[in-house]
Amino acid sequence: MKQGRFITLEGGEGTGKSTLSRGLAEALRARGLEVVVTREPGGAPGADAIRALLVSGDANRWSAMEEALLFAAARLNHLNHLIRPALARGAWVVCDRYYDSTRAYQIAAGGLELRNLLELNTLIEAPRPDHTLILDLDPAIGLARSRGHEVDEDRFEKKDMSFHEEVRAEFLKIARTEPDRCSLIDATQPAAKVLQTALTQLEPLL
Repeated sequence: MKQGRFITLEGGEGTGKSTLSRGLAEALRARGLEVVVTREPGGAPGADAIRALLVSGDANRWSAMEEALLFAAARLNHLNHLIRPALARGAWVVCDRYYDSTRAYQIAAGGLELRNLLELNTLIEAPRPDHTLILDLDPAIGLARSRGHEVDEDRFEKKDMSFHEEVRAEFLKIARTEPDRCSLIDATQPAAKVLQTALTQLEPLL
């Protein structure tokens, strides 16, 4: 059986990743593909339990290292129980956030060393995505768009603007330094245009 494809969506708060993941799933299913839509942290029972610890409560509830360890534990559970089985049976997995978010939030903005993330990725054998779509948006606009507070998942939204500017800068750096894996998409465009651009970038994988 042909191995599936692993597509990750990245970007700051309110950039439209959830909207894009739904659009991609519909478009790819129309081509006859099995598509699994998921998110991080979460995607499996153990990871969902850890998500509740990470995305709610006080902004300073966890240190950057504590966050990185919790994300790694959730990611391993997610990989073992959802992502790896789906890829093995030939499905496409579209994941809202993955290890690039850890790099942007806990490494660049949180102050950890990059080697910490690399070591964690090696420990849990985190697979490299086949392609990563990075949605770029001014964090002030993104935070105004974000709806995390409506579901009590606004812990990161509560961090100051300088934090979110560091997050954006790191995503731009990732896109610039890994052009073979990453595509940068202007998230100020209408959702339909963002989807069209994303599908164009994924066409070589189809």
